[in-house]
Amino acid sequence: MKRLVLIGGGHSHVEILRRFARHPVAGVELVLVSPHADAPYSGMLPGWIAGHYARADCHIDLAALARFARCRFLRSACNGINAEAGLMFCGNGEHLEFDLVSVNIGSRSPAFETDGALEHAVAVRPVGQFVLKWEEVCRALASGSGPDRIAVVGAGAAGTEVLLSMQHRLKSVAPSAKVRFLLIGDQPDILPGHNERVRRIFRRVLAERGIFLHLGIPVQRVEPGAIRLRDGSTIEAGWIAWATGASAPLWPRSAGLATDDRGFILVNECLQSISHPGVFACGDVATLSEHPRPKSGVYAVRAGPRLAANLRRKLLGQALRAWKPQPHALALISTGDRHAVASRDQRALEGGWVWQWKDWIDRRFMERYRAT
Repeated sequence: MKRLVLIGGGHSHVEILRRFARHPVAGVELVLVSPHADAPYSGMLPGWIAGHYARADCHIDLAALARFARCRFLRSACNGINAEAGLMFCGNGEHLEFDLVSVNIGSRSPAFETDGALEHAVAVRPVGQFVLKWEEVCRALASGSGPDRIAVVGAGAAGTEVLLSMQHRLKSVAPSAKVRFLLIGDQPDILPGHNERVRRIFRRVLAERGIFLHLGIPVQRVEPGAIRLRDGSTIEAGWIAWATGASAPLWPRSAGLATDDRGFILVNECLQSISHPGVFACGDVATLSEHPRPKSGVYAVRAGPRLAANLRRKLLGQALRAWKPQPHALALISTGDRHAVASRDQRALEGGWVWQWKDWIDRRFMERYRAT
């Protein structure tokens, strides 16, 4: 009996569970290790923050999906692995042996990299904890208290989308609240990973919504109720959300796996570690050595079928097959309300129909993983 251990319940691993449920591999024990019983779907999280979706709409029930796949579910964090010995170290102190392991745990918030951010700001990831704290702010503002200035650090697509979603949410739960929203980024413009047409649309939307922009100066440190920038200036804010991108978990590098200069697991075109052939990785935690791409859930979703196929082939002793991600992924970015912008390469489209299209795609994705 061989044991395949899936570390993390990310977008790629839920596809593996679905495919192995339909076509199990004889003589293989499947184990899913995750500290959470469900997994958020990144595409619907801004809609959850904005109030368009309930929690159940945008979370995959990992425990139910594991049962459907006849997979053992171990609810635990992963503290690291010993790839040579075939051991995974669980957060509860136990050891789990494996013959083959796949890692799909996403990334962690880079808030720890800035002095005071962990203590005085709220990281957007993990989003479940973020939403709990955001709902506390909503209740406070609805009762007549709460912050009068809310800042989001990170002016990329994630930070911009989160800010607009929060602002939209307050219109329904605290319509009389007078809250000023601020978007802070270290680059000279918003959404640096997108084309000028997309940036122009969002500059217009932010101006129409009265959002204050502070761009081009990195944050030096965060203090209670204030953000200190490197040029010595100060931005006051009663509540601060941190959405500055992705940082690598610490344990892959300490486990001796080959990583890029940021600590993400380096994998080849077969999604296999370039240093340890019994280790596979996908999603934000991994970097394709030949085809690096931005950290985006789109690539994890697209890679899921190939990762599942290559794990199956590895277990059966067959040759692996390469996967090359598309150079430009479609991004559907909401503006808080039921309106969205489609961004790909140098193209941009916007409208309520784009949001409806995005909603249809997201709900169809979620329906795949509702175990029955």
